[in-house]
Amino acid sequence: MGTFKAAVVQMRSGTDPKRNAADMERLVREAAAQGASYIQTPETTGAMVRDKDARTAAFTGEDKDVTVATAQRLAKELGVHLHLGSTAILRDDGKLANRAFLFAPDGSRIVTYDKIHMFDVDLDNGESWRESSAYEPGRDAVVADVAGAKLGFAVCYDLRFPQLFRTEALAGAEILTVPAAFTRQTGEAHWHVLLRARAIENGAFVIAAAQGGRHEDGRETYGHSLIVDPWGRILAEVDSDEPGVAVAEIDPAQSSAARKKIPNLKNAREFALKDAAEPARLKGAAS
Repeated sequence: MGTFKAAVVQMRSGTDPKRNAADMERLVREAAAQGASYIQTPETTGAMVRDKDARTAAFTGEDKDVTVATAQRLAKELGVHLHLGSTAILRDDGKLANRAFLFAPDGSRIVTYDKIHMFDVDLDNGESWRESSAYEPGRDAVVADVAGAKLGFAVCYDLRFPQLFRTEALAGAEILTVPAAFTRQTGEAHWHVLLRARAIENGAFVIAAAQGGRHEDGRETYGHSLIVDPWGRILAEVDSDEPGVAVAEIDPAQSSAARKKIPNLKNAREFALKDAAEPARLKGAAS
């Protein structure tokens, strides 16, 4: 299991998928030129579209999606693992999936992941979001092999559900991924601390490409794409909300070393919640 360079690509996706695909291509090429062999783009790389009618016009199935096609072509041309953080995909049943894709250096698709947790919140600055009104949530956690390491998948709001990351870590994931479009308010408050916490509590690298800035549809996102090591140290950051690239060296052996120092994955014990009407058997945060 050798080391490799990973890159986070920070974007400011607008409402036009073709223009966003061109922006993605420019930044992915920049990351590859810096030696990255694993490159991750943010959540909703394909388009950020808040209006319901405009979403209907912008999104299509996988076989016709320009973002998916561009990512697959770039992976093969550049010889990299390209992780399309997510894009909205029209499902056969007419619903949308917030779907991530991982492409191999030969252009083949390794795996997909549908965002599980929907961002249904009312923030105190007046922002209100109901992802469940537009998207069908995923049901499955996903772990895949990349460059001899195991990679766990998540998207944005999934970050607030540590049991997902613990499940992937227990399945052997040394690298956890969180492509995101965090709002400015929540990002300023929680982005760095949550990403570092997921790294520390699982002894894993965390790689999180983000959207940043004011978007065409009116929303504001926080940016600050990060790569964090298994000890919680920030290795690389796009230190603003501007589009850009950050690159860091990933040594999966550091995950094993961190887990030997703090073996909490092995030390978790079953316990009962006796105050419940029907006591449940739990095992740390892994349940």
